[in-house]
Amino acid sequence: MSPSSRHKPQGPLARWARFAARNPWKVISGWVVLIALIAVLSNTVGASFQSAFTLPGSESQTAIQLLEEKFPEAAGDTATLVFEARNGSLTDPAVQSEIEAVIAQASGLPHVGGVITPEMNPLQVSADGTISYAVLRYSEQAMSIAPEDVTPLFDLVDASNSDLLRVEAGGQIVSAGEVPELGGSEIIGIVIAMIIMLVMFGSVVAMGLPIITALIGVGLTVVSLPLFANTFVLNDSITPAFVSMMGLGVGIDYALFIVNRYRDNLLHGMDVEDAVGVAINTAGRSVGFAGTTVAIGLLGLALIRIPFVTGLGIAGSLVVIISVIIALGLMPAILGVAGKSILKYRVPGLGRGDGSRDSIWFRWGRTIQAKPGLFLLVSLILMGALATPILDMRLGLSDAGYNPETMYSRRSHDLMEQGFGPGANGPLLVIVESDSGFDQEETMGMFMQLQQLDGVAEVLPMPNEEGTAAILQITPTTGPQDEATENLIHTLRDDFLPTFTEGTDIHAYVGGATAANVDLTSQISDRMPIFYAVVIGLSVVLLLIVFKSVFVPIKAALSTLLSVGATFGAVVAVFQWGWLTDILGIAGTGPVESFLPMILFGVLFGLSMDYEVFLLSRVHEEHVHGTNAKDAMLDGVGYSGKVVAAAGAIMTAVFLSFILEDMRMIQMLGFGLGFAILIDAFVVRLMLVPAIMTLVGERGWWMPGWLDRILPNINVEGESLPIDDQPATLAPSTSSD
Repeated sequence: MSPSSRHKPQGPLARWARFAARNPWKVISGWVVLIALIAVLSNTVGASFQSAFTLPGSESQTAIQLLEEKFPEAAGDTATLVFEARNGSLTDPAVQSEIEAVIAQASGLPHVGGVITPEMNPLQVSADGTISYAVLRYSEQAMSIAPEDVTPLFDLVDASNSDLLRVEAGGQIVSAGEVPELGGSEIIGIVIAMIIMLVMFGSVVAMGLPIITALIGVGLTVVSLPLFANTFVLNDSITPAFVSMMGLGVGIDYALFIVNRYRDNLLHGMDVEDAVGVAINTAGRSVGFAGTTVAIGLLGLALIRIPFVTGLGIAGSLVVIISVIIALGLMPAILGVAGKSILKYRVPGLGRGDGSRDSIWFRWGRTIQAKPGLFLLVSLILMGALATPILDMRLGLSDAGYNPETMYSRRSHDLMEQGFGPGANGPLLVIVESDSGFDQEETMGMFMQLQQLDGVAEVLPMPNEEGTAAILQITPTTGPQDEATENLIHTLRDDFLPTFTEGTDIHAYVGGATAANVDLTSQISDRMPIFYAVVIGLSVVLLLIVFKSVFVPIKAALSTLLSVGATFGAVVAVFQWGWLTDILGIAGTGPVESFLPMILFGVLFGLSMDYEVFLLSRVHEEHVHGTNAKDAMLDGVGYSGKVVAAAGAIMTAVFLSFILEDMRMIQMLGFGLGFAILIDAFVVRLMLVPAIMTLVGERGWWMPGWLDRILPNINVEGESLPIDDQPATLAPSTSSD
């Protein structure tokens, strides 16, 4: 009797998979129609992404609200036109004529409500008379202006450059209109993933299927996101890159697990329908659990209660969920079309691992189990050394100075710094108000002492017409990324301004982009413990239910924290200290992006739980069938190590490929995620975990009877084949083809 006739996969997942494999073109046609409908709906009612962000409850946000109330004419954001005389001085009549012509045209651009020229404010001319700037005051905030409405400003800048005059544009409006585009670096990650799967499977068809479904998942997510932009703040600088990273990484990995199981089923004599049904009902269940853990980690970002961070979590979880749905809903039909051709079109010499107990992964497992204490010690020393730089981590946000020189904002930033010092790119706005009006003597006293404050280059006062409020624009002596500028903000808020406002009806708030970055960092730091606690707690509970062990989930959480620490340390060493920047092509050092630790933590905790399940599910299965803990752990490494290593290598390659992008923020995200998976898959799951589980032995699977009775049963393995016919879940074939 064939294996197929002895075991027909049951359950809703299996029935769906068999139907899709039997009627593949009906299912594929349905997906085409669904994607088309979503595309039409998104194009019709979808909203645009945003470049700005709000920080509810922060002092900088209060300053913005007060600015809108007391200075309605200044409530909109600004763009800056920066002029440089290429030869001689700005006082040259020919140069002056060109500047005046540019300003005249700029005043008529869409949404421009007024222009503050260098003639109106002498401080807008550099000391050497070679650089000046004009401020274009827009009637709306940057997030409300469509990128296409900023294009005329870029066209004006391009047309205005001449032999006499250089013109650049910067400011919030320019950042909103200058949407960064990915440079195609993800193609390199895809190529590396293809090579890894070709080596693993030895089949061109088997290699290609995960790539196809991953690309479909990314495409469907990108098409769907404008619908979510109606409700959530989706940042245009980071969201597309993050979606591409996550979609390609998890999409390829999840499809890889299912294709690998389907291939094994065929090699064990099943027909196509049964092979698809068992693959979806076993590996598919694991994929569903894996996607759930990652989505939980990303959705937990909503606990930070910062709109653009929540939006990033929504976008990331959406692409993960879509990847799972495609793996379970579309992959069965694609496998039905592929049939047994997945075993053909082979590359000689590849994909022939026999899965015997003499394979490289069984030998690796025996090596660890021979000296588990040594491997545990080496792992801990390595992870501790990598984590050391975290003690020097400083959080912040990249400014335009980290953008590629092909962008207007970067060139404007450099020119402003050249003419007016580093602080010119991050002025602070102190908004003061008093219902009873200001005492002139007190106001002048504040102004004079501000001028003399350490770290202040200049102060420009701008009262409103009623005399009930004023803007004090403070230009620091240091740049927006400098720690001294952050210290100046704290000095103003904690010491200087309270001295003048105490006992009066005067209220003062420090705002501006630099102050908002400080507030963002503070809010994230304050709320991260809650986020960490929720993500860790949910992960521990899920693993407790799945493996029915007290030790396994606690060990998984602690080992993942080691991965997190090592990753944070590596990010600090590269992006803050400057290690390997020349080799990696990273320009400049600075603080770690404020939101990066949250993103890395959420993604890594989810993905590490995936690898934990894929590795230990085989161990658990063998242990339940009576194998002792040590031998069961050896089977887990021997049968599942190849797939865990391949999945980790693929995701690492996809993430690290984004280092080739120009934007520092995207480089940091790609490096952080790539390094995190590299460390977690190869050091933690394939070295540290086997060593620990070998040392603890049977105690690692202890579970109190009372707790076992109240926990629900969740089987991520699905229906198992008879043990003598069952290939390892997500394991390489035990047959030679």
